[in-house]
Amino acid sequence: MYAVIGYILFALLVSWFYVRRRLDPLYSIPAVGPSWPLISYLGAFKFARHAREMLQEGYDKYKGSVFRISMLDRWAVIFCGTAMNEELQKLPDDQMSFLGAVEEVVQHKYTIAEEVVSDPFHINIIRGPLTRNLAALLPAIVDEIDASFRELIPTHGNEWVTISAVPLMARIVCRVSNRVFVGMPTCRNSELLDIVINFTRDVAKGRFMLSFVPIILKPQVPFKFGLRPLSDEACRLVGPLLPWSRRALKQFSVIMKPVVEDRMRQIEEHGKEWAERPNVLMTWLVEEAIRLGKSADLIVQALLVSNFVANHTSTISVTHALYHLAASPEYIQPLREEIDAVLKTEGWTKVGIGKMWKLDSFMRESQRLNGISGTLKDVTLSDGTLIPAGTLCGAAAAGTHHDEENYNRPHLFDPFRFSDKRFDEDEQVKHQYVTTSPQYIPFGHGRHACPGRFFAANELKAVVAYFIVNYDVMFPGGGERPGNVWFGSSVIPDQTAQIMFRKRQRIK
Repeated sequence: MYAVIGYILFALLVSWFYVRRRLDPLYSIPAVGPSWPLISYLGAFKFARHAREMLQEGYDKYKGSVFRISMLDRWAVIFCGTAMNEELQKLPDDQMSFLGAVEEVVQHKYTIAEEVVSDPFHINIIRGPLTRNLAALLPAIVDEIDASFRELIPTHGNEWVTISAVPLMARIVCRVSNRVFVGMPTCRNSELLDIVINFTRDVAKGRFMLSFVPIILKPQVPFKFGLRPLSDEACRLVGPLLPWSRRALKQFSVIMKPVVEDRMRQIEEHGKEWAERPNVLMTWLVEEAIRLGKSADLIVQALLVSNFVANHTSTISVTHALYHLAASPEYIQPLREEIDAVLKTEGWTKVGIGKMWKLDSFMRESQRLNGISGTLKDVTLSDGTLIPAGTLCGAAAAGTHHDEENYNRPHLFDPFRFSDKRFDEDEQVKHQYVTTSPQYIPFGHGRHACPGRFFAANELKAVVAYFIVNYDVMFPGGGERPGNVWFGSSVIPDQTAQIMFRKRQRIK
């Protein structure tokens, strides 16, 4: 009896998989790695360890089209080549969403807080007031950079000091970002900084647990067959059991909610114009929240999410740059000469940062991150490929950035590759750090580009410029740059490397 039931269930399962493969358009897209049911999980585990090789294999085979990669909880569709990158960026927001993809990957509603995911009012503040006020914010940014380096790198005279690079850069970036996000003195609260820095790991642990919700429970599958989507229910059961990020949010709120509520009282009492009004992200969020009738809790969540997005990626970018400088000190002198010359005429201003072309090129060349997007509706590409709603999509950034059709000697790190091209007046904007193109997609591209890239670029360039004019740097023993670590599709710098610092001169 039980054997018969078992055979019937097995037959139903096989039939379900067969029908799914025949009807789901996702399965018409070629796959890199195993693609059959259950066996595809082997591909997901392989991708976790060999993402670079699998993505390059897909890029080489399917350039000019798309392919799919198995992840633990879903399929990801990868766009290959500049033509496909251009097609990706042209898709309207109601079909393709960068922010929706970030939410889908990170599962913010379960790993952070559902309220801020359903009401991300802070995005318009980042695009608007934060970006418009970069020039006014730069003196505070530089002041915090100066204070952070002096405190965290205890150099004396010509002595060298050895420090673990990633924790150092994470602390500096976090302090500088929060000088802009929440202002003084909160940005130097050690407990707050610890919470924010560790929060990335908290979210990653939660996301890892949620990734084991089976792919057959994902929304796009049941919707195709008129069934009730089960993934949300499954995640809702698991989500509350993930303590790490929720605990961090609670700790963050203990510190920040009283500060936010006090800012709300001040603005309600004095309006938008008052003598000691801090020109920081929190103030703009509070003003918008009051106008829209939002709660202090939502503002706190928005501040934590902003920290999560800004600090994680910026720490990666600035550490990559630091490693290049430590491994190739011959780049430091031409960069110093440019920065010193600009500082003499422009000082630490946004205009001055904008005139540091070699630094801008150095940062652009150093940046190697993948952009992601997700489909909100079924999308049919120009070649007829149908991508169903809910599919995670991404551009093959590493393949694009190492394609000889896009770059001369693409595997060579050439720090002044882009500054050399900017002497042509028609090419100046095209090769800026923040400018996206089908050939350059670390920030995404076009309508789906990262909304905070202008703030991030100015912050990172200021950090690296300050470092270059004030410190000598090398790896212990004059060693080479450690290899990058691929964590899935993310490229991160070696997390254990140490750097030797020596003071060069004081900032003037």
